[in-house]
Amino acid sequence: MAVSGASGMLYAVDLLECLRAAGVHTHLIVTSGAKRVVPTELDGGVEQLLSLASEVHKDTDSGAPIASGSHRFESMVVVPCSAGTLAKVAHGLTDNLTSRVAHVALKERRKLVLVVREAPYSRPMLENMLAADAAGAVVMPASPGFYHRPKTVADLVGSVTARVLDHLGVDNARVPRWGEAR
Repeated sequence: MAVSGASGMLYAVDLLECLRAAGVHTHLIVTSGAKRVVPTELDGGVEQLLSLASEVHKDTDSGAPIASGSHRFESMVVVPCSAGTLAKVAHGLTDNLTSRVAHVALKERRKLVLVVREAPYSRPMLENMLAADAAGAVVMPASPGFYHRPKTVADLVGSVTARVLDHLGVDNARVPRWGEAR
């Protein structure tokens, strides 16, 4: 999992907490952009993110095991995914560990979920979303649902996390599903 420099660090924390609770081994990359955003959004700072991961990698470490197609991993999520990271993934630019692992996920036909947080979308962002989708990524805007009648920010965040977990094949009951009793 990678955290890039868009607003939406609560999504990353919530997903890491759910993956930990499900017993999923996680590799975490926190980009330099994310490190600039974290202090404005998380009281626990970057340490809050790092403490939730099984393993942590520096975004500058192009020699990390997860940078290789021979390293076994099932999926990657970038949450939040900035416009810059989206562009790198869409065009195969691999100038940091985040974009390299995303490239590996695509070339090895593994799941890649990009939780895009920045809005409104410029034309280049929309074209990059289409290019990332065409390359095999799931582009998922961080757009919470409301049919479960959320009462708190955590409820809103949880609805996005639930969708990501569904794409990863991780069972969850974060929010009721459409048509289920509340």
